[in-house]
Order: sequence, then C-alpha cells, then structure tokens
Amino acid sequence: KSEGPTRVRLGHFLKMEKSSAAALAAGAFGVGALVAYKIATRPYKPPKVWEPTSSGGQWASINSHISGARTQAELPKGKHPIQLYSLGTPNGVKATITLEEICEMNPKFEYDAWLTKIDGAQFTSGFVAVNPNAKVPAMMDNSTSPPTRVFESGSIMVYLCDKYDTNGTLLPKEPSKRAEVLNWLFWQMGSAPYWGNFGHFHSYAPMKIKYGIDRFSQQLKCHLDLLDKHLAKKRYIVGDAYSLADIAIYPWIGKIVQGKLYDGAFLAAEEYKNIKRWADEIALRPAVVRGNKVNRTWGSPSEQLPERHSREDFAKVPA
Repeated sequence: KSEGPTRVRLGHFLKMEKSSAAALAAGAFGVGALVAYKIATRPYKPPKVWEPTSSGGQWASINSHISGARTQAELPKGKHPIQLYSLGTPNGVKATITLEEICEMNPKFEYDAWLTKIDGAQFTSGFVAVNPNAKVPAMMDNSTSPPTRVFESGSIMVYLCDKYDTNGTLLPKEPSKRAEVLNWLFWQMGSAPYWGNFGHFHSYAPMKIKYGIDRFSQQLKCHLDLLDKHLAKKRYIVGDAYSLADIAIYPWIGKIVQGKLYDGAFLAAEEYKNIKRWADEIALRPAVVRGNKVNRTWGSPSEQLPERHSREDFAKVPA
C-alpha cells in the first residue's frame, strides 16, 4: 500500500541529489577557476637564469630561443632578377607596395613574389640563407654576381629605390630631403614593435594582461597623436611629395585608423582625422591597391593574390 508514496519520496530524493551534485560541481568548477585565475595572475618571480618554456598562445609552436634552419628545403626561383619571399603582413606589404610603385615607374620592371606562410616555412634552410632572422619579407637580387640577399623590410625598400628609382621619386637623391624620408622610415621601423606588441597582448596572448594592453595601447596612441598632429599641416609624411615614408607607415598606422588592422574601435582611432584623410588617399593609389593584394591569403577573394610573377596575374583576381 505504501509503494506509491515511497516511489514519490524516492524520486524527490533523487532529484534533490542531482540538484546537489550539480551545485557541488558548479561550486567546484568555480573554485577551480578562481584558483587557476589566482595562479595565472600572481606576481611572477623570475629565476636567476631563464629556462626555455612554451609561451602559449597562437604562435607558440613557431617561437624558439634558438635561431637557424629547422628543415632542409630550397626556395623556389622565378625568371625575374628580383625574388621576394613574403606574406601580406604590414611589413610584407611595405615591400610589395614599393615593388609595385617601381612597376609604375618602369614598364619593363617585373618581379616574382613567392608566398611564405609563417607556419614554419620561414625556418627552411633556403629561407634562412636569405634572412638568418627567419622573418618575412626577404629578397634576393639575382642580377648581381654573386646574388645579393636583402632582409628587413626597410632595407628592402631602400635597396630597391637605390637601384631602380633613378629619379629619386620615392627616395630623394638630395641629402637633406633623403634624410627626412629616412627619418620617418626608421621611426616606423623603431616604433612598429610597440604596435605589434599591442596586437599581441590585445588579440593573440593566451590571457588578457592589463599591464601589457595598457602599456602598448598608451604607446601606440602616443604615436597616433604624434602623426595626426604632423599630418595636420602636410599632405604626405614629408610634405607635398609621396615617398617611402608613406609606404612604410601606411600598412601599419594607416590601416589601424581605417579599421583594417587590430581593434581600431578600442583605440578610438576615429579621433585621428588627419591620419584617416592621409590613409584614404594613399589607399587609392593603383600601386597600393595591387601591393595590398600580393602574398595575401585571407579576406575577400578580390583582395588576394597569393603569388605574383607578372603584371598579368592581377587579371586573375576576382573583381
């Protein structure tokens, strides 16, 4: 006779048990998360001697404290004297825009641009022979004997202009004008690690670290403010003449303010009206439009030309 009520009481008991188990599990998870957070955010006491360890994050698998090649492989080689090995990163775009501007100056000039993804391809023996630092972009000039290797984006830009920009259009020949272009080129080269570290701590680090984000946001915004004030009285970086300085700075600062790189909203990038006006004008140049596409493998198909071996290759890109 008591079977029915007993079953009801048992069912109620089981429901309570499940609810309690869920509560305990949730509590345990919360405690575990709190412990993990406290471990992750506790003050770090460096050892007397640093030991190699995985830094974590998106790029942990390619980071190492040891330089040099990791695999044996030769680089591909096209038919033109200039061979670029790169990816459409800001530094890579500096090189491809420069090359496309030289194409504008010289209808007979051509180059090969080979896609080099930063997934380990930069650690082949062939690539490291061109750039021992294993970073894109890297370039070979096979018209010299022996062939000339050129690495670091700023070095590539200056080399190309010294050899092919005979009128000093992008890099003036007159010493004082040349110095001003180089001032801004090297300002960009020296400042870019701050901008890249902003991107790292804001977007790629395995955990959000307030100190890192604040440190590099502050420095990046200082540079944005500096350049915005500078461009308030100038059409281009060095006045009325478009130059290597514009090519160097645009793929970084210009694209940040245009909302094409990193989180411009977080930086209130819309405040920098003079940079925005300058960047929008630079972006319309035919050589810049093409240079932005070379060695690019993400975004709209109309923005991608993974490899470039002739001017005709751009006709293959969807409109």
